[in-house]
Amino acid sequence: MNEHAINMLKVESTYLSGVETKLETAKGKVLQGSVWKTARQDDSDRLRAVMATHRVYDREKLAELPHNRRIAMHGYRRTWWFGKRRTGIVWASVLCPLDALVAKGASAPPPIDLPELQDHVRKLVVDPSVEHVIGVCAPSGFTPAARAAKLELPNVTLVTIEPAPGGGWTVASSREEVPEHVLAMFDPEEATDKLDRVRDELERRSADLLTSGLSLSSVSSKLALPKETVAKAIRELAAADPELHVTGKAEDLLLFRGAAVGRAEKPSMNVVDRIRQLFSKEGDEAEKINLLAERRAKLAQRRDSLYGDIAKLEAKETDLLEQGRQNKSQITRRRLAAQLGQLRKDIGRQNTTANMLNQQINIISTDIHNLTLIQQGNMAQLPSSEELTENAVQAEEMLETLQVDAELVGNLEAGLSAVSTSEEELAILKEFEEADAVKTKTDEPRIVRAESAAEPPVAPAEPIETAEPKREADPEAS
Repeated sequence: MNEHAINMLKVESTYLSGVETKLETAKGKVLQGSVWKTARQDDSDRLRAVMATHRVYDREKLAELPHNRRIAMHGYRRTWWFGKRRTGIVWASVLCPLDALVAKGASAPPPIDLPELQDHVRKLVVDPSVEHVIGVCAPSGFTPAARAAKLELPNVTLVTIEPAPGGGWTVASSREEVPEHVLAMFDPEEATDKLDRVRDELERRSADLLTSGLSLSSVSSKLALPKETVAKAIRELAAADPELHVTGKAEDLLLFRGAAVGRAEKPSMNVVDRIRQLFSKEGDEAEKINLLAERRAKLAQRRDSLYGDIAKLEAKETDLLEQGRQNKSQITRRRLAAQLGQLRKDIGRQNTTANMLNQQINIISTDIHNLTLIQQGNMAQLPSSEELTENAVQAEEMLETLQVDAELVGNLEAGLSAVSTSEEELAILKEFEEADAVKTKTDEPRIVRAESAAEPPVAPAEPIETAEPKREADPEAS
């Protein structure tokens, strides 16, 4: 199976496990009822039929596919005696394009369109007289028409859920009167996971804090999270890092990096006193750094907003140029030329304002850099030139004294070695050497015999005949 099927199976499991936990918590609170019955269904039979159509009979591949599982919770309220009356039904359902997933060599599955969503919801309505809250999750996403669907079904509240591109989930409803706590029931992501996503985003964009700042609205819109959640993460991050500071109103906070020491303004300090303290030659450098960093962050936000407006004007300029090329009427072309000329002037003005903001940001950044150097220099508490000179002289004298002591010790060791060796000890050492020489001479024949024994045996020589000497005659015997 392709990787899309595996990812959609993971989405199905994550969604159902998270939503079921929240639905269990909402029983008797958000969901009315004292008695509950849970039912589980899926499209396993339809999935097998689709696999048989495509001639896929592998059971292992069947386990790798989403089964369009769904959970239904039926709420009841007890009546007289042993009776009970239905109060409502809540559905948590998954809708995947099974045919596109089973097909061999399939690319990314298509999103769920409006007719398929309507047919799926109608099958889930058990009793039209009872309130139904249906949350449909599409791992492949919805088409714009399906997202804006307003089903003409009585007592049915539809909530659409789909994975967000940047992580998390997009939970929405076409009905404006749907309460926020109902949408929160179908969001499988926990509050701690949302905060972790905000922290990861702030950490990833930490480089922006060095030159400008991060606004609450930009982070909230990118992550598709409520501003309350993002604001909580921003305040926690600023509380943990002494160099991070938060400014602005609650609905649009601004996070920026300043000095490590937090600001402590006087309650009676007005605007004139703040400006006077900011440009005074004396005072706390950390206070000045924080004030300048806050001003730089606000200027950077204004500059980024201008860049966005310039991009929109440039897109409109491209559109007018295309209209002028396609339209052959001279009257229309003159009108488009006048609009285009005015538009380019507006773009030039916006660029001029952006350049001015860049220069202001550069000046403030330079001043912050200089103040930071001053602050770091004061924190180091380096010794004065007199102290450095005095310490250098003392160190040089210490080295000279150490050198003299080392030479004296060397001379003493040489004298001791000469005195410690007496004539008697020298004579004994000479006897040791003579004994070694005698032992060496005694061992030499043994070494020769050992070497000769190692040689191969030599055959014995043949005896040589010799003539015996003639005896002289004994005169007496004669």
